[in-house]
Amino acid sequence: MTTRRVFLGTLAGGLLAAVPVAEAQQSGKTPRIGFVKAGAPSANQHFLDAFKRGLRELGYVEGQNVAVEERWAEGQNDRFPALVAELLRLKVDLLLMASTSGALEAKAATTTIPIFVGAADPVGNRLVASMGRPGGNITGFSQGDDVGFGGKRLALLKEAVPKLAQVAVLWNPTARGLENRLKELYPPAATLKVTLKAFEVREASQLDAVFAAIARARVDGLTVLTDPLTLRHRAVVVSLAAKHRLPAVYGFGEFVRAGGFMVYGANIPDLFYRAAAYADRILKGARPADLPVEEPTKFELVINLKAAKALGLTIPPSLLARADEVIHP
Repeated sequence: MTTRRVFLGTLAGGLLAAVPVAEAQQSGKTPRIGFVKAGAPSANQHFLDAFKRGLRELGYVEGQNVAVEERWAEGQNDRFPALVAELLRLKVDLLLMASTSGALEAKAATTTIPIFVGAADPVGNRLVASMGRPGGNITGFSQGDDVGFGGKRLALLKEAVPKLAQVAVLWNPTARGLENRLKELYPPAATLKVTLKAFEVREASQLDAVFAAIARARVDGLTVLTDPLTLRHRAVVVSLAAKHRLPAVYGFGEFVRAGGFMVYGANIPDLFYRAAAYADRILKGARPADLPVEEPTKFELVINLKAAKALGLTIPPSLLARADEVIHP
């Protein structure tokens, strides 16, 4: 049996009052939203589904009073310019860019079409001027994987594995923002008296070899810096971590629900669900410059006891008591 608590705060200013969608469509044309995700539908469709569910609850019916043009980069960042250009030719009313790399491409492509982004560190990546006053044509939400959270994951991993002394960090150097997140891990690791060993992966075909190298390094655990590559191939990542008996902590719940050991991070599908409210406001005339960028205020800790048992780990009761969800064998 699993338990779970709702963990995200409300959107700034509250969700909007119920205004008939038709009143916002003064021109009579059906508003069109362009949705661009870095991954593939096979691994990430639930993000789009959550956004569409939010739209439906606000009175939007796809094909009647809204159109959603979905595009998928299939893990290839070099596809973003063409995908964005295609949507701009379709004269979309709003671009929803569900990745940091995609958001940066959209920002470079237009200063007039409203852009809603789901990105890591929107200020640090220069997508917006500030969280409270984004400025320009961009607002959105932070994916909640910014400064400090990597250190919290390491602390949780050490609590679960008390003898933790060396931790492998799996990361993609081609993903925007990950280099900074890697650097931010070293101070908390030093505080925890944990040595980090970074391992790069640039494409899925390298995963077997990279995990073999991690195994040879005789580390005690693993943390994964999530990007479209590792998220898309999370089943492979989780399987290889299990094969090499590596207790691993992740930032997205999708990993632990694919069989991974532990996750600490924001519930990303719920953020996409809440993004529909901002999309609604923008379609009704709100300026992105005036809509504060949202960030999660609560995070979920999920522990997979089936994976823990396979690793020969006994999780301290104090850690289990703090979990938002416990997956039992």
